[in-house]
Amino acid sequence: MEPMHVHIVYAHPSTGSLNAALRDEAIRTLEARGHSTTLSDLYAMKWKPVADYDDLGPVTDENFMEASGEAHRSGTLSDDIRREQQLLLDADAVILQFPLWWFTMPAIMKGWVDRVLTNGFGYGTVRGWRRYGEGVLAGKHGLAIVTTGAAEAHMSDRGINGSIDDLLFPINHGIFFYTGMDALPPVHIAGAVRLDEDGYRAGVERLRRRLEALEETEPIAYRAQRGGDYDEHRRLKPGLERPGASGFDLHIA
Repeated sequence: MEPMHVHIVYAHPSTGSLNAALRDEAIRTLEARGHSTTLSDLYAMKWKPVADYDDLGPVTDENFMEASGEAHRSGTLSDDIRREQQLLLDADAVILQFPLWWFTMPAIMKGWVDRVLTNGFGYGTVRGWRRYGEGVLAGKHGLAIVTTGAAEAHMSDRGINGSIDDLLFPINHGIFFYTGMDALPPVHIAGAVRLDEDGYRAGVERLRRRLEALEETEPIAYRAQRGGDYDEHRRLKPGLERPGASGFDLHIA
């Protein structure tokens, strides 16, 4: 397999956290396989988490979405946004690593998504409405590495917190796949608040195995928007669902 370039977007405020240790393990594992890595450590970077007109330069459109598209076309997006966009363009795979806080990613990472995946880059009208399997980032792999304080059983299909796959659907389907990336099955390290040495070693081993097989891992089989499975209202056509599938699972072929 050809070496890959992997860009990691990382969000945790503590340098001594489980996430920091897993980040370092991920980088070591990838580079031992011959891959190259870059890192956006959002807290260390003091990343600005709020999208606003200051990001866009001298634009005049009062509609923010249209203004961001204009800024993308004219090259007036702020330097930090353009730098992150270039890191994504240079990558073969993108990892989002974060602790699950209030059932989603930390606000600083959501701000990264809001600011970096702009109209014309992550979505929108500048290159046409190509999304869900198409787009600027098509052909790249996307992987979420997520820790939860809750135990694995709590995050299961009948767990009180809901299935981890359902909780990560907005990220796997709505960020990775929406922008064209192939979403890989996530790495979930559960029970972080009570993890002992054996649990840590088991989690690290699971992470290593996934990263060592990064090139061969089959992506989640999401249905492309323009693949013929949806009608003119973007609803799945009757009879295409897998037996027993409902909710988010309808969008997996």
